[in-house]
Amino acid sequence: MMTMNDKEKIENIIKSDEVVVFMKGTPDFPQCGFSANVIGILNYFNIKFTSFNVLEDNLVREGIKNYSNWPTIPQIYIKKEFVGGCDILRELAENGEIEDLFQKHNITYQVKKN
Repeated sequence: MMTMNDKEKIENIIKSDEVVVFMKGTPDFPQCGFSANVIGILNYFNIKFTSFNVLEDNLVREGIKNYSNWPTIPQIYIKKEFVGGCDILRELAENGEIEDLFQKHNITYQVKKN
């Protein structure tokens, strides 16, 4: 059961940046393949983001699932709007819709050149 304090803490994290990722581990040391995938996609598009390591806070780890009504981590928020998890972000990247999403929210991005 999520308390008001838990909800407020989660909302403050979500509001802390334009793009926020709740993940297992850190961008430098992701602790699951799905989190690593999400970071790879965001880095490919040169997106500035804030991450929150849910492994360091069990209340947030469980609370974010209730907050979003989404059962898995990682979770991506753009301008306080829940986008989805790894599969959704990967699908958006593969079909080109991720750039539309960034443009819709005025998120600066640039595809990395090889």
